[in-house]
Formats: sequence, C-alpha cells, structure tokens
Amino acid sequence: MPTTPPLDPPARLPVAGKRGRKPACRMAEEASVPYRTTGSTLLLPLSDFLGIALDQVNFVACQLSALLAAFCFRLYLSPSHASSGVRHAFATVCGVYFAIFCFGWYSLHIFVLVMISYGIMNMASIPNIHRYSFVVAMGYLTICHISRIYIFNYGILTTDFSGPLMIITQKITTLAFQVHDGIGKKAEELTPEQNQLAIRRKPTLLEYLSYHLNFLSIIAGPCSNFKDYIAFIEGRHVQIKLLEIHWKQKGFDRLPDPSPMGPVLHKLGITLVSLLLFLTFTKSFPVRSIVDNEFISKTSFLSRLGLLYVVVQASKPKYYFAWTLADLINNAAGFGFSGVDERGNFHWDLLSNLNIRNIEMATSFKMYVQNWNIQTTSWLRRVCYERAPRYPTALTFLLSAIWHGLYPGYYFTFITGILMTLAARAVRSNCRHFFLSPEPLKVGYDVATWMVTQLAVSYTVAPFVLLAVEPTVKLYTSLYFHMHILCILVLLILPERSQRHTKSQQLSFHDMHDSERSKKQK
Repeated sequence: MPTTPPLDPPARLPVAGKRGRKPACRMAEEASVPYRTTGSTLLLPLSDFLGIALDQVNFVACQLSALLAAFCFRLYLSPSHASSGVRHAFATVCGVYFAIFCFGWYSLHIFVLVMISYGIMNMASIPNIHRYSFVVAMGYLTICHISRIYIFNYGILTTDFSGPLMIITQKITTLAFQVHDGIGKKAEELTPEQNQLAIRRKPTLLEYLSYHLNFLSIIAGPCSNFKDYIAFIEGRHVQIKLLEIHWKQKGFDRLPDPSPMGPVLHKLGITLVSLLLFLTFTKSFPVRSIVDNEFISKTSFLSRLGLLYVVVQASKPKYYFAWTLADLINNAAGFGFSGVDERGNFHWDLLSNLNIRNIEMATSFKMYVQNWNIQTTSWLRRVCYERAPRYPTALTFLLSAIWHGLYPGYYFTFITGILMTLAARAVRSNCRHFFLSPEPLKVGYDVATWMVTQLAVSYTVAPFVLLAVEPTVKLYTSLYFHMHILCILVLLILPERSQRHTKSQQLSFHDMHDSERSKKQK
C-alpha cells in the first residue's frame, strides 16, 4: 500500500517516554496537539473559512495551479514554440516554487537529496553508481522518517515533505539503475525492458533537476522513467510510443496526433467524484471505529469483519483523488501517452497509478496488487525484485515497508501481505483449474474469489491505516487472527506444484510487468 496521501485529519505524534505525553503507539486521532504547517500562510483565511487544515489547502492549491500551468505548458511552451532548455527550466522553477509554498524550509530536504545524488551520479564509478545512489537515497529518506516522528514531532497524518521525498527517492534510484544498465552493462546482460529503458549517457544538470523537481510530479508523483520524461520535454514522447506499436498496422494512413483532452476530462470527473466521496463517505466511517471497545464487545465476528471492509473502502477515495489528479496534471501537459489498442483508441495511462475498475472487481490478491499504486509497484520490481539474488518476494516487501516509513502498522501489513501472496498463489495453482467450466461454475468461483479477495485485502491493509501496534493487535485479536491462521493452514495443507515457479513467476510485481508489456503491444 502507498504512503497516506493528503486530506487526512491533522495531528501531531506525541513522543514516547516523555512525562505527560501518550506513548507513540496511540493512533494519530488520539493526539491532541494541533499541527501547524511550515508552508505558506497566504491561504490561511481560506483554510479558516473552509475548516480544513492549511497544509491540505496548500496541497490542493498547488495541484490546481499545477493543472493550470500544465495546460499553459502544452499550449504556449510546446516543443514547436520553445526549446527543450526553456521547457526544462520552466518545469524546474515551477516545481521548486510549489515545493517551497507547500513545505517551507522542509523542502530543503528534497533539494539537498537531489544535489547529493547528482554528485554521486557524476563522481561514483559506473559499477557502483546504482549501489551508492540507492543507499544514500534510502538512508536519507529513513533518517527523515525518523526525525519527523521522534525529533520534530511532525504530523503523523499530515501533508508533509516526506511524500515528495519518497517520490524523489524512487526517481533517484530508478535513474541510477538505468544509467548503470546503459553504461556499465552489455545489452545481452539485460532483460528486454532493462535494455529498452537503459540510459547510455549521464544526464546534464538541467535535465537532472528537471526530471526530479518538475512541477508535474514534485508534489504527488508519480515516478516516471527518465527516457520517457526527456522524450516528452523534447517533443518525441507521442511519436516514440506510436512507433513502438507500429501505428501503420493499426490502420492509420499518417502519424496521428492524439489529444489528451478526452482522458483529461474523464480523469477530472473521477477526481471530483473521489473528492465528494471523501467529504461524505470517508468522514462517516473513521478508522478508529473498527477498534472501538464498545463496538468490539457488543457485535458479532461477522459485524466486525463487515465494518472493517466498509472502513477500508471509505479510506480509498483520498488515494483515488490524489493519484488521479496527479495523473491528470501530467496528461494536461501532454505527458502520459501509452499507445493505441486494437480498436484504434488512444490511451493515456503511462503514468496512471491505479485502475479503479480492476481494483474494485479484483478476484485475486495478485490482481488487486497489480492495479494499486502501479508506479511504485513497477519501481519495486525494477530496483529490487528483478535484481535480488535470493528471496526476492520477502526483500521486495521489506523494501516497500522501509520506503513507506517506520510506523509498525506498515510492517504488520507487509508481513501479512507475504503470507497472503503465498497462500493465494497456492490456492490458485491447486484449485482454479477445477472451476474453469462449465460457465455457471466459473461465475460462482469468480464471485466467491471476489468476496474473499476484498475481505483479505481489508484484513491485510488495516494496520496500514491504524499505523500503531496497540490498535492493530486489538483489531486482529477481535477477528481471532483468522486470516493469518487460514494462510498458514493453506501453506501447510496444499501441496507444492511439481513444476517449481521460476523467479519471473513468483510475485505479482513481475506479473504486472507482463500485463503492461502485452497491453502496449496491442
């Protein structure tokens, strides 16, 4: 699961061990010290009028400003009107301004890490450039996670600098690995995707700053590949994607010029609906309700399980809002074109972070994972899963937990996720082929697996929204740890398939790559 996006209630995390303060294991909602933003106070009157925390108002204001800037960028600073240098400079300056507006002096962490990483990019040897960049970026991020919680008492559920820093960490490591692949390895040593994304020269300072700090993604992401971003700035992005799918074979007499306005309007509608759901549905089912003592003591097991599902569903609109808006901003600037399908429809989902339909209709844990936080999943696969010499599944989940932060709930979620992944794989490989026909049997199987998947996901991600040990243990105890027990029983009872899974088949991160690649080739 991803880092908590904005629009959460502001709070500060009390420091453990200090007299008169609650321990750090309490949920954020129990903290009573008000949070004060370090960003601009220009919109404070609007914040007071709406009754919404200033840091959240600043976030939305910056994203709406970025959307307006994206339209202007595409119309008035297109490659036919401005040089790539001007486009790089404009994107960087706007991004820096938005970061300072939102996060004040805390934005220095973003700029410092980018400059340190640029130094590593130019001074480190090619065989070690990816290792040094990874260790420094992840180390700096981890130190910031520690300091914001335990030293500066920064908000536990607030819109702070850690979100952009997490995206910057993805970009730094992605670029370092791709430079290492392009300069330090031969083509035959790489996978087809690694060879396609490999970078054969080190980026200039302007390119490096623009890639990491551009206004399209500095506030809420997503992480893009360096080659795609440079092609977009230079005006080659759409043409490259069309050439990849052999546009003449799709029935076009000449190279088409697809417009992003259709996807922009569609995603704008999703953004508005998600915001409306957040302001109504989400507020009606707060996270703390699933660990309320009175509710637990007076309700049945099925009632508690049902409320857990509803609460997790209610937590989704803020993710849908933040990620769809970020995708929308990139599309409005003309970035994000991914190709043409068999029917000749243009697609602008290269940078999409989720597929809401597939999430809500997922009939397997794998299907759910591969459609949620897609860009982060791709990053985990490219920098960890495909390169881990041993235990790729466990190491990938561990990296994901560390990247998200240090709250115990993250580790509960990802450890449970490992069990769920292994158990779901065992059930699918041993049982699914019995239910493929006749059609009514398959429909019944799909309905049953949909219900199990949705409940399993709710059970798995609950600690992610609770964050702390005490409420997590209370919740799982009230549910008798039933999913953990079932997963262990499945792994003990169901036999291992005679044909061992290869590394490329072991985790949904890789399955997602196969799905993406086949989709682009259609």
